Amino acid sequence: MKAHLLTIGDELLIGQTTNTNATWLGEALSRIGVHVERSVTVGDDADAITRELDRSYEEAQLVITTGGLGPTHDDVTKSIVSEYFDAPLETDDELLERVRQYYERRGREMPPEVADLATVPRGFEKLENKVGTAVGLWYAESGDDGERLLAVLPGVPDEMRSIYDNGVEPRLSERADLQDLVHKTLLTTGVPESSLQQKIGDLSDWLDGELKLAYLPSTSGVRLRLTAMGRDRDVAERRIEALEEELRDRIGKYIFGTGKDTLEGVVGDLLREHEWTVATAESATGGLIGHRLTSIAGSSDYFVGGVISYANEVKINTLGVSASTLKAHGAVSQPVAEEMAAGAATKLGATIGISTSGIAGPGGGTEEKPVGTLCVGFARREDGKVVDLDSVRLQLTNDRVLNKELFATSALEMIRRKILW
Repeated sequence: MKAHLLTIGDELLIGQTTNTNATWLGEALSRIGVHVERSVTVGDDADAITRELDRSYEEAQLVITTGGLGPTHDDVTKSIVSEYFDAPLETDDELLERVRQYYERRGREMPPEVADLATVPRGFEKLENKVGTAVGLWYAESGDDGERLLAVLPGVPDEMRSIYDNGVEPRLSERADLQDLVHKTLLTTGVPESSLQQKIGDLSDWLDGELKLAYLPSTSGVRLRLTAMGRDRDVAERRIEALEEELRDRIGKYIFGTGKDTLEGVVGDLLREHEWTVATAESATGGLIGHRLTSIAGSSDYFVGGVISYANEVKINTLGVSASTLKAHGAVSQPVAEEMAAGAATKLGATIGISTSGIAGPGGGTEEKPVGTLCVGFARREDGKVVDLDSVRLQLTNDRVLNKELFATSALEMIRRKILW
């Protein structure tokens, strides 16, 4: 089944409100085997809404709209739907009484214009709203080219989700023409998207119209979304399992988790499993590594503490970085990053120290060390002595905020790599 989503509201176009409805609906529909072919956002303009509704209703079997069902002058969706389907709006007495009681329970008199909430286009089913006052609408029509389905939902996310869960999805799930759709997400890190694709290599013998692989980059790495569809769910699941096994054979060392795992959570589990503790020495990341590590419940099992050594004086006086090393190589250098990591582990009594020193931008770069340069240092102690001292230099982006996220991810990935590799 092909679906189009039509999200309505000026506030979505001007960026005043984030369009979470389209994202949520796309995921919810995919879970039950509905293929969302198109998603479009329009403002509170009758002509624009009508054009998009007309296109979607011609091209897709299922159309879902969100927004424009309230009682104010800019809420025009219901009247447009009424006109488009030549379905006059009729007052539903039961619904009108419920709206009136809604206001009475709050000690308010129902404004006259709110009575519009109790109107329903003739021939449409009501979809109960357990959260607010604007009901959803459902319309099914059969024609020479097959059946068309329309769900008209409020734009308020909580109300939209409630109506979808209780009214739309049950109607869709009863249908026999839905394919089973199986998703699995593999999480990778430590390798950019282009390099990852090269390492995976040719999958033409694996992928087809019913088995797909998508690359989804993020600041924590690249997510690989595996999708299988078909009439038989068991077959789809077996195809996903086989593709996952093949990917793990090819790029297994870069895969750190699945689904909703986080890199910091996986690193924390590894530290706990090995009974290691970690201390941080952060310059460019300004405490972000510590923040991510401590966002995991139970992180006190392995996180000792950290030093935000932004100034060279702090690097020298608190972490014990040599002034001569700083003078010879500069703060953003692998030798300094290594001494920072060793200092963090030694001064704070941790098994390992991890450090970052870099140029986040937008200024401060040079020809030798441009914006986006990052040095990550690693030190591991054993019996009170540093037995493993290492570092890497990376070149990342020109965006300061993005760089800080990528810098922290690189540090966490180095911990993971050192434990596993």
